[in-house]
Amino acid sequence: MTEEKINQEEEVVNKSAVDEETVNEAPAEEPAEEKDPLEAAQEEIEQLKTQILYKTAEFDNYRKRTLKEKAELILNGGEKAVSAVLPVIDDMERAIENGAKTDDPAVLREGMELIYNKFTKALEGLGVKKMETTDADFNTDLHEAVAMVPGMGDDKKGKVIDCLQTGYMLNDKVIRHAKVAVGQ
Repeated sequence: MTEEKINQEEEVVNKSAVDEETVNEAPAEEPAEEKDPLEAAQEEIEQLKTQILYKTAEFDNYRKRTLKEKAELILNGGEKAVSAVLPVIDDMERAIENGAKTDDPAVLREGMELIYNKFTKALEGLGVKKMETTDADFNTDLHEAVAMVPGMGDDKKGKVIDCLQTGYMLNDKVIRHAKVAVGQ
């Protein structure tokens, strides 16, 4: 058995020697034209510089465009609101003209109520909502206390007793706090 082991070891050594020789003998495959690493790096740098210039110009154009759009929104942002209010102004002008023709206060009152309803609908269309304050709990985020009313009882303590000026919200943001009297 020792001879078999020796023979096996010799075969392994011979195979590895043959493998090394074939590796050493194999010609190294070189590309036909190998570029100088310095030239390749300089070409890549030039490409990156060009890309940076394009991206910088593109970003600058984007910034200018957004500034222009923002300025336009600031100047013309109220266009929708003004367009919604113009028909109400037309109705007010007609009411003023016709008010001189009649002495009946009921007719004038009815005309004013119609104009008021039209105006509130126009505001609702723009997202403006009237705050409900009747029997509401006092909330500093929505209400401004202008008076404290003592002696109202425990059930009215911390509640809105009277609304002196209506508050309004625009798309769930308070644009005017309601001025209220609060029970103490």
